[in-house]
Amino acid sequence: MTKPKRLPPWHERFQQEDGREWLIRPVRPEDVGPLRGAYALLGPDEVRRRFLHLDDGELTEQAAQRLCQPDPRSEFVLVAAEDQVPGEALVGALARAAVIPRSRDAEYAILISRFIAGQGVGRKLLQRVVKWARTKKLDYLYGDVSESNTAMLQLALSFGFRHDHAGSSPGLLRVVLDLNE
Repeated sequence: MTKPKRLPPWHERFQQEDGREWLIRPVRPEDVGPLRGAYALLGPDEVRRRFLHLDDGELTEQAAQRLCQPDPRSEFVLVAAEDQVPGEALVGALARAAVIPRSRDAEYAILISRFIAGQGVGRKLLQRVVKWARTKKLDYLYGDVSESNTAMLQLALSFGFRHDHAGSSPGLLRVVLDLNE
């Protein structure tokens, strides 16, 4: 009997409740096309706009290339994609964390397609984002979550995040995790 292949770091196979399988893995340069194609499915428009601070909410070729080639010193980007060749695999979710310049803090955002939301992929992505932030020895990890996204707010609270009303924008709640606790 052969032993299953060990996956590279930051990779994990994930099976939804309905049986569909995804591979959580770091984003690859080849993901530009599938990511641009799936971007409209990844969360509400205001979230997509905030995610990369895009004025028109569209993921341009240039912005997608930048997202798919993160600076490993200060950025971390994961996708939940079909377990196929990068560049051909459908992207169903995206998580990004970025260190704030001249600080020991990072901001994160998670976008999940409505087609796979509520099936545990958010938990898997948030686990990895928190782990990455801890490996970077950061002090705080924060993100802005829509007030109406009770599932993501409850998830963040279950990880030990707390509400920070000072940094919030209208309609959003900022959640902060103290990584030194």
